[in-house]
Formats: sequence, structure tokens, C-alpha cells
Amino acid sequence: MSSPSPSTPPSGSLPPLVEPAGALSREEVARYSRHLIIPNVGTCGQKRIRNARVLVIGAGGLGSPTLLYLAAAGVGTIGIVEFDEVDESNLQRQVIHGRADVGRPKAHSARDSIVGINERVDVRLHEFALDRSNAVDLFRQYDLILDGTDNFATRYLVNDAAILAGKPYVWGSIYRFEGQVSVFWEAAPNGCGLNYRDLYPQAPPPGMVPSCAEGGVLGVLCASIGSIMATEAIKLITGIGEPLLGRLMIYDALAMTYRTIRLRRDPYRKPVTELVDYDTFCGVVSDDAEVAASGATLTAPELASLLDSGDDIALIDVREPVEWDIVHFPGATLIPKDRILSGDSLAELPRDRPIILYCKTGIRSAEVLAALTRAGFSDAAHLEGGIAAWANQVDPKMPVY
Repeated sequence: MSSPSPSTPPSGSLPPLVEPAGALSREEVARYSRHLIIPNVGTCGQKRIRNARVLVIGAGGLGSPTLLYLAAAGVGTIGIVEFDEVDESNLQRQVIHGRADVGRPKAHSARDSIVGINERVDVRLHEFALDRSNAVDLFRQYDLILDGTDNFATRYLVNDAAILAGKPYVWGSIYRFEGQVSVFWEAAPNGCGLNYRDLYPQAPPPGMVPSCAEGGVLGVLCASIGSIMATEAIKLITGIGEPLLGRLMIYDALAMTYRTIRLRRDPYRKPVTELVDYDTFCGVVSDDAEVAASGATLTAPELASLLDSGDDIALIDVREPVEWDIVHFPGATLIPKDRILSGDSLAELPRDRPIILYCKTGIRSAEVLAALTRAGFSDAAHLEGGIAAWANQVDPKMPVY
């Protein structure tokens, strides 16, 4: 990521991605009239939209507004990659689902909402996990891909599969009060080709960038970023305006500012020729954390037995104070991960009794465990799966978030 340079791809409009369909019906003219009277869109642009095949990966926070607006705009074929079920915690931001959908497959709920908006849309459900065995073949069935996933392994998979399939894609990301959007298309005409690896040549170290489930997200932020993603999709389909290819747009909801940063091709990156194991490439936890946890991990039932036995142990919560306020173990001590990793709080940890670390899902506690191992704490362990596993396996009445 950098400022403009001689190697920065030129900006400007791109040729329309989709050829126009046949004549619009009387009903379509009435429905899309506000598009038809825009000179840049017009009847031809609306025919391109109707003929477009767009694949949206995920019917979650970013997928929800994106899917709804693409359907309302008249995109003819919309594919949805989604295999999760609607959870109550989704309703704060995933507006394509309602209370009655809790427990239903997200793909089915999303399809029903789309059809409720526009019955002319051909909705195609792909209810499986995207992986290197299916991504390229799936992408070849569509003109354009939209990716709003929240983990780096899937983002690199989408990028590389899009390169191999020769498809452009719109990428969006959200975290707390900030969102980002860009367009990547390695095979773009006129030397404009860029891909996600030009922005992130390497995945950030494990645990450095929390997911929305770990760090939270302002629900309405999804609408802001999702609508921009849908806008970029329409621009690419119709060939109007200047897409975000070669630019990264950053939105700060607290400051209410938008800014764009020019991207350029990484001169050192190697061509993508095949898909790899992206979980290994990105790493869920660091190698040190994996080694430390291999011999010092407790399951939720094992911790329950240890607590019932009355053994003198130190329960250390490595989450953030706002998470502690939601729920925590009685008798635990809060020492956030970053304070331990920086070394500032090592003196607060006891050395005369066993230490049991926990977080929400076990990822942060594993990283802290590795740090304690390096610091000479020989009697420390962590809770596998965190308090989420405890709520699922031991105490179903514990609040989950």
C-alpha cells in the first residue's frame, strides 16, 4: 500500500463487465424507472444488470445489505455461499435475517428475503464451505464475486481463486467503527490489474487482527460498507464511473471521514498458479502458541473438575474489560492479553500456583500461554475453546456473545 508512483496502475472507468440482456418488460420499466432515467445507466445499463451473475460470499454483516441492494437493483442471478445458521447475535447487524429465522440456514433466510424484494432474481444457494477444491470452478460460473468474509484464510482463498478463474471481485472489511473497500482484478484491462496480495503480501501474524466476533463491530457500519460494495458491483457490471480498482477506501464512522489510498502492484510478488492450504498459510495461532498449547490445554469439563476439586489455581482472563463486563468466571483476575505480551503485567502473575488462562475462544489465551512459557512460567495452561466452550459444554446458562 503506497502513494502514487510510476508503477501505480492508471485510474479511470473500465469496459462493462456484462453484455446487455434482451428488451425490458413493461413491469421492469416501471420497477427500474429511477435507474432508466439516469443517463449513465439507462435502459442498456439496466439490461446489463439483469444479465449479470454475481456471487456473494457470506450472508452475514456485509452480505446482508449487499444482497438486498443487488436484488433491488435487478441483478438477474445472485449466488450465495453460506453454510451457517442464523444466531441471535447476528440480528444486531445482519438485516437480511429476522427473529423468526434464528436457527434456520442463513442461505435459506437470505433467499426468502431476496425473493420478497424481487421475485425475478434467480437465487442460487451454495451451502458449503468455500475451499480450494471448489472455489475456482464455482467462481467461473459468475461474472463478479463479492467478498465480505472476516478471516484472512478465506480472503486469500477468494483472491487466488478469482485470479485463477479470471474474475474481478469487490472486497469489504469491517471492524468496530472502521470499514474498508476495494476492487481487485488481476486480469483487468489496460494494465490495471491488482489483487489482494498487493495490499497484504503476507497475512498478519496470528492473533494480531481480531475478527468481529472477537473485537466487535458497530451494526450500522455494515450498511455503509455493504452499500459501497454493491455500488462498486453495479459500476463494474455497467462500466460506469471509476471503480475502486487500485484504490483502498477507508471509512471511519466515529470521525465520519472517508479517505482513499492509492495502491500499486507489489513488484516482488509471485504469480498465483495454484491454491494452497490457507489455514496453514495464515495460521490460526502462531507456531509458538501451538507448541505451548500442545501439552498444556484443558477442556471445559476438565477445568470444571479442577474447580470442583478445590485446588488452588489462578484463573486469568486475558480478554478486554468490555468483555469481562459481559461475563467472567467467579474468582478470576482480568489481565488483558496485550498487557501480558508487552511484559508490563508479568509481575502480576503468581508463580506459586498453577495458572489457567482463558479468553472467548481459546486463540488469545494460547498466544498468552506461549509468552508465559518463554518467560519461565512452567505451570500454566489454557482453556481450549474459551468461555464459549464452557457455555456449550458445562454451563448453558452462561451468557454468550
